[in-house]
Amino acid sequence: MMRVVILGGGFAGLHTAKGLKDAPVHVTIVDRENHHLFQPMLYQVATAALSPGDIASPIRSILRKHKNTEVLLGEASRVDIDSRTVHLEDGRSIGYDYLIVGTGARHSYFGHDDWADDAPGLKSIADAVLIRERMLLAFELAEQAATPAARRALLNFVVVGAGPTGVEVAGALAEIKEYTLRRDFRNINPREARVILLEAGPKVLSTYPAELSEKARQNLQRLGVDVRTDTMVTDINRDGVTAGGEFIASRTMIWAAGNIASPLLKSLGVPLDRQGRAIVEPDCSIPGHREVLVLGDAANYPHQGEKPLPGVCPVAIQMGQYAARVIRSETLRHKLTADRPQFHYRDKGQLAVIGRGRAVADIGKAHFSGFIAWLLWIFVHIFFLIGFRNRVIVLMEWAFSYWTYGRGARLIANASLEDGARGADIASASDRRRATVA
Repeated sequence: MMRVVILGGGFAGLHTAKGLKDAPVHVTIVDRENHHLFQPMLYQVATAALSPGDIASPIRSILRKHKNTEVLLGEASRVDIDSRTVHLEDGRSIGYDYLIVGTGARHSYFGHDDWADDAPGLKSIADAVLIRERMLLAFELAEQAATPAARRALLNFVVVGAGPTGVEVAGALAEIKEYTLRRDFRNINPREARVILLEAGPKVLSTYPAELSEKARQNLQRLGVDVRTDTMVTDINRDGVTAGGEFIASRTMIWAAGNIASPLLKSLGVPLDRQGRAIVEPDCSIPGHREVLVLGDAANYPHQGEKPLPGVCPVAIQMGQYAARVIRSETLRHKLTADRPQFHYRDKGQLAVIGRGRAVADIGKAHFSGFIAWLLWIFVHIFFLIGFRNRVIVLMEWAFSYWTYGRGARLIANASLEDGARGADIASASDRRRATVA
């Protein structure tokens, strides 16, 4: 029986496995986490709208009816493509006839990896919970701050990067301080908090049409977000951010500015792009090895349009479905085929939400924004969520949030004296430096 090894339980890997249900192959899916995560809604965990379990499902549960599939908790360290073997971090090895590499991407700090501790990105549940707790703790520390300078430093929230994630996070933070927390504190007015969105490029949502980009900027500004384009970040430390020649004291900084692919791809020995993605053939395979298909965020697919396909979940889903069809077809023929059909991505458009009742939609020739775009965003994201329970709970949470502006996951689980000390350090640094607080 042919052996199919899938590295990564994200959209690409999961849809490949689902497409191989009941196929005459043995499927092994390897992931360092035990769950599939719906990343497009991760920012809602970071901003306390949803709990982690609302947007994640155990991989074993999703694939439990797939009798030809086994799930392994582990992490691949390298791939030996000559011997067709995957080596895991714990010393195990797995042979394969087909290999699907869907290992995704992490945030890139463009050579400044030391910024990661102070400005976490948003790629995992752990990232989202950390950001949520830092955000909520900032308000708690501000309530107890001894000086106005300390309070201002704690109530500055800086988001770096104005792509979809950055825009969605900034809009959610603005709604939290304007509505959700407005009556919860006695010594501070949460509305005095500042949400600052920094973008090195000339506009927000750079991949969207100009009119939608401008509409998104206007909506953010109406929510009270300080949007700064053409502003390059030059330093981040525990005291705050330096951008455009100005130091901004901040307790909570969030990185949404770039991605880099998994270092595992280096072991394939194939050309990689600047983001570390494998440059794949028209059938998503790597040069010289048609049995190895690289999908999703791990792949640079330059064969459709002027630019490589974007790293978004619809691309990964369609690549996974395509890979499953290829493997099924070739398994029936008992050989790799030289005439594989080229993968073709069906672009169904893109959506970005800015806040309650605010979103932008770029769907073919239709460009629109506002409440209808927001409803469409809700429908699409509910549709792609895996599991009936998840869909019902998320829909109920959104209804609650819409009518009350409430957020039901405002929990701080890991607050410590160290966190409090850090807040004091930020305040004292702000006093010492007499920084300009935006």
